[in-house]
Amino acid sequence: MPSIAEKQENQKQVLTVNELSKRKVVEHNALIQSVAKMQKTALKMFELAVSCIDTENLPENNTVFLSKTELFKFFEVASNSKHTQFKEAIEIMQKQAYFKIKSNKKLGIEYESIVPIPYVKWNDYNDEVTIQFSEHIMPYLINLKSEFTQYKISELQKLNSKYSIILYRWLSMNYNQYEHYSVKGGRRAEQVESYRNPSISVKELREITDTVNEYKEIYDFEKRVLKNAIEEINEHTSFNVSYEKIKKGRSIDSIVFHIEKKRTAEDNSYKLEDQAYIEGKKAKEETEKDLYTEAMQSP
Repeated sequence: MPSIAEKQENQKQVLTVNELSKRKVVEHNALIQSVAKMQKTALKMFELAVSCIDTENLPENNTVFLSKTELFKFFEVASNSKHTQFKEAIEIMQKQAYFKIKSNKKLGIEYESIVPIPYVKWNDYNDEVTIQFSEHIMPYLINLKSEFTQYKISELQKLNSKYSIILYRWLSMNYNQYEHYSVKGGRRAEQVESYRNPSISVKELREITDTVNEYKEIYDFEKRVLKNAIEEINEHTSFNVSYEKIKKGRSIDSIVFHIEKKRTAEDNSYKLEDQAYIEGKKAKEETEKDLYTEAMQSP
């Protein structure tokens, strides 16, 4: 009869990059709109760990398991110092990285500061990395019935800027709503379109990118935060994004983004759009045919 330790060992699922390519990150929108007080590597590691959560089979003790080898592949680390880099990244993530989350409650706005991954374990004699989430971050990752965003973890793999990752998550939040209400209804046409063309004030954009005290000049902010992020997103993800600056007086007050989804063979939304176009064209041709017939039959 297997021991308890053996049973626990058998229940572990150490994920590989091939498996991760099929997995999605699912997060509450409050977390998407929070301030990520961390650098690129820590943020990507958090997102990677979140993609390992099976929402239909929740992790015991808020713990997931990653393969060290595959983790290096995900980060495309090939140097001899990769283990040292990994150790440093873990230490920085635990000592400095946290989310500042703002939520609207009945009595007012509530603020939380959460270290998302307080415990990580690895060793020199096997390939496993144990990652345990904070109990305080879990409500933003599981049992989400509404106001959540999901996307493939593979979308983030090639993004090399913290700002690219933050902006991609925010754009995904909006585009997810566009896709949802386009199919389910429940919003006016102009509201649905606003999700595909979302607007955000420069003040709020600075807050979520954690640049309130950086790049004070709008020229520097646009060059270092906005333009570089959009270029990376367009090159490495399924989005094509453009933006326009909206002035209030002489100052740039807000940014309006325009999001398009790249066509892919497995993207059913394009099949639906194509089918709608075909049916619309067919209906138009039949109408024109009927009008022509009526005209020919009239005296």
